[in-house]
Amino acid sequence: MVSPNPTDHWEVLGLEPGANQQALKQAFRRLARRWHPDLNANDPVAEERFKRINEAYAVLTDPSRRGLWEGGEQKEEQDPFATGFPDFETYLEALFGKFPEPEPEPSGWPATTPGPPPPPVQAQGNQETLIKLTPQQALDGTSVQVALPDGLVVEVQTPAEAGDGWRLRLEGVAPGGGDHFLLLQVRTDEDLRIDGLRVLYRLDLPAPQGALGAQAVVPTLTGPVRLRVPPGTSSGQLLRLRGRGLERQGRGGDQIVEVRLVVPDACSEAETALYRRLAELLEE
Repeated sequence: MVSPNPTDHWEVLGLEPGANQQALKQAFRRLARRWHPDLNANDPVAEERFKRINEAYAVLTDPSRRGLWEGGEQKEEQDPFATGFPDFETYLEALFGKFPEPEPEPSGWPATTPGPPPPPVQAQGNQETLIKLTPQQALDGTSVQVALPDGLVVEVQTPAEAGDGWRLRLEGVAPGGGDHFLLLQVRTDEDLRIDGLRVLYRLDLPAPQGALGAQAVVPTLTGPVRLRVPPGTSSGQLLRLRGRGLERQGRGGDQIVEVRLVVPDACSEAETALYRRLAELLEE
């Protein structure tokens, strides 16, 4: 049974299908220089991308392999870079010769039939993927797999003590050479947010409770606790629950509670009268 092509080699090289040999060479040289492991030390994304670029060029410039690929047939081959990557300049010299090929000089009158248009330039654009982590994964760091738009799957190690809302950058892997960002989301079902060793929580209270003070039940990682909101608490004020954060390597964090005072969407007649009386008192 013929399986579908797993990789679009034209897309890997950033070319439109049917591009000529000169366009293939130019695209390959540019991308090989960008992604060769010599120029991207210890970057697994660059190594995998370079392999894909090399495979795409090899298939599209070999009529027999290209025919098999376009027909949907797959040929199992060994990894040519299993024992390491050649020096970048040596690699290009082996493919294209020691000196770059000269451009043909124009002579005579131009041809009446124009040549094929150049391949379109792909606009650079950044992309973003949402990555959800548990509090423990964010605390210790974890390995996540990210599928890029061209089908390449890369493995990324998140840093220890990461936090909700952090953005990790994969440089140059988006279409057109843009960056791919990983947006970390570290939240619990109780809407606790993790930020390093700290735990963040937003507490909504009716406005009168902020003015008069109140006792509120607040979730924590180890269960709900009762929090005293002092009189005169304003919206946006931060209250601290010591020792209710995460612990790592002998260090502990706190839980920070942000108070947000809210008013009802619609007030009853009695509530409206009370708010009017309060407004009158504030004006006196």
